[in-house]
Amino acid sequence: MSDNDEYDVIVLGTGAAGLTAALAAATNGARVGLFEKAEKIGGTTALASAVVWLPANRYGREAGVQDSRDDAIAYLDSLSHGMILPALRDAFVDTVDELTEWLETKTPARFQLVAGFPDYHPEHPGGKPGGGRSIEPQLFSFAGISEWVDRIVGTPRRMNVGDTPIGGGTGVLPANVIANREQHLIEGLGRALIGSLLAGCLEHGVVPTTGARAERLLVHDGRVVGVAFADGREVRGRTVVLATGGYEYDADLARDFLRGPMASPAGVPSNTGDGLRMAMRLGARLGNMREAWWVPVMQQPGDRADGGNNVYLVNRERTLPRSIIVNDQGDRFTNEAANYNALGGAFHTFDPSRFRYLNQPAWLVFDQGLVDSYGCFGNPAGAPVPAFVPRADSLSDLAVTIGISGTRLEATVAHWNTMVADGHDDDFNRGDSAYDGWCGDRSLYPTPLATLGPIERGPYYAVELISSTLGTKGGPRTDVDGRVLDMDSQVIPGLFAAGNVMAAPTGMVYGGAGGTLGPAMIFGYRAGKAAAR
Repeated sequence: MSDNDEYDVIVLGTGAAGLTAALAAATNGARVGLFEKAEKIGGTTALASAVVWLPANRYGREAGVQDSRDDAIAYLDSLSHGMILPALRDAFVDTVDELTEWLETKTPARFQLVAGFPDYHPEHPGGKPGGGRSIEPQLFSFAGISEWVDRIVGTPRRMNVGDTPIGGGTGVLPANVIANREQHLIEGLGRALIGSLLAGCLEHGVVPTTGARAERLLVHDGRVVGVAFADGREVRGRTVVLATGGYEYDADLARDFLRGPMASPAGVPSNTGDGLRMAMRLGARLGNMREAWWVPVMQQPGDRADGGNNVYLVNRERTLPRSIIVNDQGDRFTNEAANYNALGGAFHTFDPSRFRYLNQPAWLVFDQGLVDSYGCFGNPAGAPVPAFVPRADSLSDLAVTIGISGTRLEATVAHWNTMVADGHDDDFNRGDSAYDGWCGDRSLYPTPLATLGPIERGPYYAVELISSTLGTKGGPRTDVDGRVLDMDSQVIPGLFAAGNVMAAPTGMVYGGAGGTLGPAMIFGYRAGKAAAR
C-alpha cells in the first residue's frame, strides 16, 4: 500500500460481505482495493459453518422444496415486530437467484442444500419445517491458492455441515478420508467459503492487503473519496464499501447500544466497531443497534490463536435429551432447544423488583446418560467430559458446587422428569417445534423425544452459560443497494455498507441456519455492483 494508491472502489473487510462486494465491483469493471485490519483474512465467516440462508433458492427447488417469494415475505413479516424494512426485505428475497448464479459463474464456489435443515421458526406463516432454505459451500481445494492457506482465520476443518452432529453426522471421518483431504488441501465450512470467494477475487485482480486498519473516511465537497489508515497512509477511491464487521469486541459500544447483557463474543477480535465509528462521524443514521446474533457459550480454558475469546457454542448439548438450563435460583426459564438467537431474549429477562437480569448467570445441567449416549463438547459418545466441567455424584452436591439451591434444583429436575415421562414439556413446549429436535437425538427426530429425556443418572454435570453473540447487527441505515443514509435519510455520496457493519435488513430475525451470511452476501453483492457504477 503506497501513499498515492487510487482505486475506483475501496472495500474494507474480508469476511463474506467484503469479499463478495469486492468481487462484485471488480466483475462490474471497477479497479478495487481490498483492505483487512487483521493480519489474516476471513473475519468471523472463516470461523463459521458457512451455511447461507436464502429463501426460495434454486437448490431447494431442484430438490422438490415448495417455496416462493410470497412464502419468504410472509415468514419474515411474521417475525418482524416492525423492525424489518419492506424495501430491504424485498431486495433480499428478490436477489437470491441472481446471487447464486453469479457466484457459480465468477468463483469456484459450488453450493448444495443442507437437506432437511428446518427454518428457526418453522411453524410461523411461510416457514419451512422440512428445510430447503439453508445451503452450504461444497468442499474446496486450496491447491490453486496454497500461499493463502495460512493467511486465513481459523484452522482447517475438512468436512461439510452434513458430516457434523448439527447436520446429522458424527463429526468423525475415516482416517483415509481425512488424509486424502489434507494431501489435496481440501476444506469445508467457513474457510471453504472464504477460499472460494478469495479465489474469485484473485482471478479478477483483487488482492487483499492485510494489517491495514482504516480509521477515518476522506471527504471532499460532501463526498467520500477515500480512507485514512492507522499508519498514516491515505488511499483514494470514488467509493468506499464498509464491511468491517460488528462492534461486539468494543466494551463501550456494546454497553451503550446492546439491549441486554453480552460477554465473551465468539467472533474475531478485530470486530471493534471501526466502520460504525467512521459512518457516525459523517452523520450516518443508525438502525437496529440494540440487536445482535445472540448465542449461549461456555468459557473454555486456554487461549485462542487469534486472540479472541476461547468459547464453545453450546448449541447441541442443550438440545440433547437429558439436559436442562436453570438460573441461579435453580429454575428452568425457557425452551432450551429454541434457536440460539431467539434464546438471547430469555437471558435478557429483567426483574424490576430485584433490579437484575433474572437469568444470568445460568447453567446447563446434564447427566451421565447424555455423555454415554451422545458425547458432549466435541467429544464422542462415552468419552470423558472435559476436566474443567463441574460435576458431582448427586444433584444436591452439584448445586453446592455451582452455588445454587440444592433443594430447588432437585425439585426442578423431578418436575422435568415427570413431564418427560408424560411426553410433553408443559412449561415451555420444548420439542413442539420441528426445529427443537434437529440438533438432538436424530434417531428420534422429528418426535419430541429427540430433545426430551430424564436427568436421572449420576454423575451430574453443569456448565455456566454466558449470554454472548456471534456478532452485532446494528449500524448505519442503507438503501437497497447498500448506500449509507444520513440523519435526513439522504444518501451520503460515495459510502456503502454491507454485512454486520450495516443495520441488519432482517431486523431482530434469524430466519434459519445461515441467517447471518445470507443477507451479508446479498447486500455485499448489491453494494459492490452499485459502488462500481
